[in-house]
Amino acid sequence: MTRTTVHLVRHGQVFNPTGVIYGRLPDYHLSDTGRAMADLVAEHLRGRDVVHLRCSPLERAQETMEPVVDVFGLPVTTDGRVIEADNYLEGVKFTLGRTARRPQDWWLFRNALRPTWGEPYREIVARMRLAIRDAEEAARGHEAVIVSHQLPIWMARCDAEGRRLAHDPRRRQCNLASVTSLTFVDGRVAAVDYAEPAAELYTLRRTRKFVAGA
Repeated sequence: MTRTTVHLVRHGQVFNPTGVIYGRLPDYHLSDTGRAMADLVAEHLRGRDVVHLRCSPLERAQETMEPVVDVFGLPVTTDGRVIEADNYLEGVKFTLGRTARRPQDWWLFRNALRPTWGEPYREIVARMRLAIRDAEEAARGHEAVIVSHQLPIWMARCDAEGRRLAHDPRRRQCNLASVTSLTFVDGRVAAVDYAEPAAELYTLRRTRKFVAGA
């Protein structure tokens, strides 16, 4: 049997003082706390049998990958398939109260199961499945690291565990700088593990005027 593990890493905290939904917008970078989170992820992975690195093209993901590269000294494959989910509210400072006050937003929330405010869940699953498969093949018998974003990682986990894709976003187990590990045996998912190497910084994050993104 061939055992391969693909670690899905969510990026660290982003500097977003205005609290907008930044989605795929450019120039959203890690905060100082986010960079410290990325360092903790790299230390968490140190000593693992990692032979392949893959990353979202967005700045916050690339910056989270930097200390991982320093640890393993491997090239990084930039893969648009693990990018943040598309969202029609990019650039908007969004709250539930704002939705109630702005009728023009109501149409975007007509179907929470799809969802109609952005990229459909099934499309996210399809692209993540292909990217993970390629990473698993590149690291066959070893381990790979993919730095991505909360919703794509959660969709990949739901797919791997056979969960329903429709969900309450508040219940996603995919915190900042978390590591969701999919272990494959002969190409099939045999185990899913989850770790939060930057948990010690979560309290610090809440005390600062930084807004964590997806």
